[in-house]
Amino acid sequence: MKLPISWLSEWIEHGLEADALAQRLTLLGLEVDGIDTIAASTGSVVVGKVLETRRHPDADRLTLCRVDVGGEVPVDIVCGAPNVRTGGHYPTALPGARLPVGVEIRATTLRGQPSAGMLCSGSELGLADQPDGLLELDSGCAPGASVNEVLALGDSILEINVTPNRADCLSVAGIAREVAAATGKALRQRASPPTRTANHSRVDVRVDAAAGCSRFAARIVRGIRNDAPTPAWLRERLRRAGMRTINPVVDVTNYVCMELGQPMHAYDLGRLQGALQARRARNGESIQLLDGRTVGLDGDTLVIADDAGPLGMAGIMGGQRTAVETETRDICFEAAWFAREAIAGRARRHGLVTEASIRFERGVDPTLQATAIERATELLVAIAGGEAGPICDRQDPAHPVLREPVRLRRTRLHQVLGLAIDSEKVGDVLRSLGMTVATEAGGWLATPPAARFDIEREEDLIEEVARVVGYDSIPSTPGRSPVHPAAADEIPAARDSLVAALIARGYQEAITYSFVEPGLASRLGARPVPELVLSNPISADLAVMRQSLWPGLLKALGGNLARQQDRVRLFEIGTRFVAEESGGYLEDQSLAFAIAGSRYPTQWGTPSESGDFYDAKAVVEALLQLSGAAERVQFLPAEHPALHPGRTAALVDKSGNTQGLLGELHPVHALALELPGVLLFECSLDFLCRRHRPAYVPVSRFPAIHRDIAVVVPREVPAAAILQCVRQVATSIVQSARIFDIYTGRQMAASEKSVAIGLILQDTSRTLTVEDADDILGKVIGALRRDLKARIRE
Repeated sequence: MKLPISWLSEWIEHGLEADALAQRLTLLGLEVDGIDTIAASTGSVVVGKVLETRRHPDADRLTLCRVDVGGEVPVDIVCGAPNVRTGGHYPTALPGARLPVGVEIRATTLRGQPSAGMLCSGSELGLADQPDGLLELDSGCAPGASVNEVLALGDSILEINVTPNRADCLSVAGIAREVAAATGKALRQRASPPTRTANHSRVDVRVDAAAGCSRFAARIVRGIRNDAPTPAWLRERLRRAGMRTINPVVDVTNYVCMELGQPMHAYDLGRLQGALQARRARNGESIQLLDGRTVGLDGDTLVIADDAGPLGMAGIMGGQRTAVETETRDICFEAAWFAREAIAGRARRHGLVTEASIRFERGVDPTLQATAIERATELLVAIAGGEAGPICDRQDPAHPVLREPVRLRRTRLHQVLGLAIDSEKVGDVLRSLGMTVATEAGGWLATPPAARFDIEREEDLIEEVARVVGYDSIPSTPGRSPVHPAAADEIPAARDSLVAALIARGYQEAITYSFVEPGLASRLGARPVPELVLSNPISADLAVMRQSLWPGLLKALGGNLARQQDRVRLFEIGTRFVAEESGGYLEDQSLAFAIAGSRYPTQWGTPSESGDFYDAKAVVEALLQLSGAAERVQFLPAEHPALHPGRTAALVDKSGNTQGLLGELHPVHALALELPGVLLFECSLDFLCRRHRPAYVPVSRFPAIHRDIAVVVPREVPAAAILQCVRQVATSIVQSARIFDIYTGRQMAASEKSVAIGLILQDTSRTLTVEDADDILGKVIGALRRDLKARIRE
């Protein structure tokens, strides 16, 4: 929100410079993101009234002007602007003046005619980006008056980041209330006097959706001149607040919205057909909005309609059918109160964000409607004339907007803030914020003002007291709780070790959304779970909660590859929502990675080769070694909808539970996503972090014996099964068992393979004999024959 300080100063005499005011607002919770300053001119830039104009004798595009600048005699100025006219009031820079754009004015001669100054445009005063002729001032401005004062040059504009819970601060009046509470200064009374009723025209108002619109006010104004110019002061205020001017009626409604925080709308009375109605949209209805778009309306959308159909989306945007044009002479003002839940999400559904929707979604004061119409009528009649009728104000007693009182305990206030605040001070703070306060034995009972929808519980009142008293006044008190140091754990944090290991291998950590695109999630094997579908998603691409970290990683991977990153390794630790067989889901932390590209970075020593399944498996085994889980897990062939058949393995623990999956992206998905050769892994983080305390094993003083055996087994027997069989019969003497060769050449049958196993035998208490080694070897060979139908290769 952009707030001109000059506008704020009309509501409260705060006496603060821009920087000090910005700091005070920030401490109140209204963060000021920036300050823009409107540069003031130096020297004599005054209001000039053109008394006479005539054509330049030697130039078709120049005009000779006689201008009253408040002196004893008028001055002669040569002007090239096409919109100069006799009787007009314009900013006039006299010799010696220096304009905000850096131009210094001197008396000169143009085509033989003297010119003692310059009539200025808005761009020359730093008030507009593009020149659009002379800046016409109000006819009531006295010649010779300082333009700095008339146009509030030297003003500062605050860019305020208003949080979603503080809709009451989306107006000049709302910010003024905050400043008054913080400074103790009194607000100036800005109530508009009731407009004299000059006609008896009334508009019939019907409210058929009272739960969403419990108050609706309207007024007819006849005989306006909507082609009259909007005063310069009002145009400039709207410009500084970030709004463009259109015509007096629209400018007035925008001005009231910014000043009071009540969105308004105006209808061309001649285009209305019957009564104004606040109702729900009907099946099949559509509307052409003011921006020219035609949108279909849903049954839960609140609309303002007449007998011919919808006139606008309530609280969002009006329709083109009753739009106010320059030729409009009779209008109907409308100011209504719409419930937050009746407006929330409807604008975004159609890709709209408007000043009205921003306010109504967060909450608008339900008592402002008649006040806003009075203020708009006061401004419009002063600018464009017209005769106002009575205000028609419909309120539904069955749906009152009431604010419930909230109790604040003195002990709780002190406990939370750690600061003893005088009881009278607390009451004054709450009253300064517009609350009705009753003192009780143990504290206070405060009823929030109608606009403060954010105050619902005791903690909200504590926050109000803290921010007005000042967070900087809360002392820093060191904690005094006893500290009992825990015993140092020799096992380091497993999660940190996993992250460090992946980073050391060239992986980069990614953070992706917890919600993903439904089509991609389904493609990668997610099962439909109604509880995981978002009821109000940010977009259609982020509509369901993720059951795996793979969708987010694949999108990030694709984005990197599209930007010519030919070797990408990403990992993520995050929450997934795993569908359960019995229905519902389980929230779980997991670690996943995705890799694409060459095995090694480009180098001269080895040719470029694409990474494969075993590269990813090596990384997984390294992670398992960190927690000691390598001995507790097997890599078994598996199938998964997201992964390549035959290139997929499941990590299965000793209990037979699948803890993770590893494999290559399925070719069908790789083609659809344009991600060839991608390798994926995901595993329960809890399983990876289950660390075992290492046990000390002394280093043997005795020599080791190396024995190798080669066995022939069926080709479908996995290597892991062979090693597991060896370990089951091995005693503590077998220090190591590893496979160092697999042969499937011509000497082997098509259904068999030869596997060479290396054993290292060593005891810590004695030197092993040949008989010891032969005994162990015999047991191993026997187990392989019995369990895997193996035979010794001759």
